[in-house]
Amino acid sequence: MSDLEPRPAPHVLGGLGPVAPRPVLDLLPGKTVTLGERMQVRRLLPTLGRRMVGPWAFVDHYGPDDISVGDGMQVIPHPHTGLQTVSWLIEGRVHHKDSLGSDVSFGPGELALMTAGHGISHSEQSPVPHPRLLQGAQLWVALPDASRDTAPAFEHHAVLPGFDVDGVRATVLMGSLAGATSPGTAWSPMVGVDLALDAGADVEVPLEPGFEHAVLASSGSSVVEGAPVEHGSMLYLGTGRRTLRVSASAPSRLLLLGGEPFEEQIVMWWNFVGREGDEVAGFREQWEAGERFGHVEGFEDGERTPAPPMPPVPLKPRGRER
Repeated sequence: MSDLEPRPAPHVLGGLGPVAPRPVLDLLPGKTVTLGERMQVRRLLPTLGRRMVGPWAFVDHYGPDDISVGDGMQVIPHPHTGLQTVSWLIEGRVHHKDSLGSDVSFGPGELALMTAGHGISHSEQSPVPHPRLLQGAQLWVALPDASRDTAPAFEHHAVLPGFDVDGVRATVLMGSLAGATSPGTAWSPMVGVDLALDAGADVEVPLEPGFEHAVLASSGSSVVEGAPVEHGSMLYLGTGRRTLRVSASAPSRLLLLGGEPFEEQIVMWWNFVGREGDEVAGFREQWEAGERFGHVEGFEDGERTPAPPMPPVPLKPRGRER
């Protein structure tokens, strides 16, 4: 999914300064952002005071939206560099096409993982016909410097590992948890797990204490370490936790995100992750010139997302907080 804000703010991320060296419970404020003509999402990362959780640098949550009337998701070709996109659906279907020739429709419980690396362009659209409801999350992972120029790739995993325990069904999207390991390619130590809680579930989930973690209430409301987490909100958990207690009075879903704190300082602007402002400006120029990012079949030359103007101030990596 693209950042379609007409004047996207530059974000400077990375470094260990703001990583909580202990367990915390910080509710992260999100904001509503409009994508395309009518689709609205809740942007949880980057947000005021918190820019990353491990290598996770961007979190949009959307739905449940009734798209029985209308086109649903319509994100035409746009570019990415230096990151991975992790697409996760709870309801609905999305049709992904990219400049590698990938042409895949995916639904709930399936992992769509795109490694932008050196550069890729892609589109995301609700297929025709499409289910009535659409709900899910779009996440970006910052690639470490040693891997950020890797060749682009796309992976579709229709079956993912997981486990059931005490009314919780865990599905491992990225990384590993409790012996279950995702087939998705990860370039740094990280974890991403969907937790589906039955009504009355109350369980402790094992965590890697060296990771920092957060949880997104992707469907319904839950209680995490005694703190209520309402639908569409995210709770930052800090580091140093070996377990996480979660419970719910009604069926709900949590998305657990975590990883080793990201030491490198990076610049994220629009759909690009780089290391210097001039480098990001160069990515923009190449996109506008039709270079580097390839072409998505099925779209005319003019059917692509134009890059917004660069901000008037230089982009410099400064750290993980505003």
